[in-house]
Amino acid sequence: MSPRSSRIFIDKQSPDAYRALVRTSEAVRTTAADAGLDRTLVELVNLRVSQINGCAYCLDVHTRAALRAGETTRRLGALPAWRDTELFTPLERAALALAEATTTPSGTAAQESAYTAARDVLTDDQISAVIWVAVTINAFNRVSIMSGHPVR
Repeated sequence: MSPRSSRIFIDKQSPDAYRALVRTSEAVRTTAADAGLDRTLVELVNLRVSQINGCAYCLDVHTRAALRAGETTRRLGALPAWRDTELFTPLERAALALAEATTTPSGTAAQESAYTAARDVLTDDQISAVIWVAVTINAFNRVSIMSGHPVR
C-alpha cells in the first residue's frame, strides 16, 4: 500500500468540520466580491498560495476556476514569477504580495512591506478580503495535502 492510499480523507472523516470550512469559504467569496475584488483576482490568490504550499489538488481546481473566470493561460503561466513581469496590475501585485506574506509569515519586515504596498492600492475591505482568501485557501491546501487528495 502506498503512503497516499493509507491517508484518511479528513474532509470525509469529519464532514461537519469540512462543511464549516466550506461555509467559511463561501462567506470569504462574498466578502471579496463585496470589496470589489473580481473572481480572477481571487483565483490568482488561490493559485499563488497553492503554488507556495505545493497543493496539486487545489492547483488543479483553481486553475480550472481561473480559466472559467476569464483568466489567460499566459498570466497563469507567469504567476510564479509575477514580480518579474508587467502582466499583473498594481492591485493584483499588492494582493499577491499580501497573500504570500499571509502564507509564509517569515518575518515582520516582509509582512510590513507587503502591507504597506497593499495600503497604497487596496481599500481596507480589500486588504481584509485578500487576507481571508489566503487564510482560507491555506486551510484547504492543508486538508488536501494531508488527505492526499488525488488530481484526476
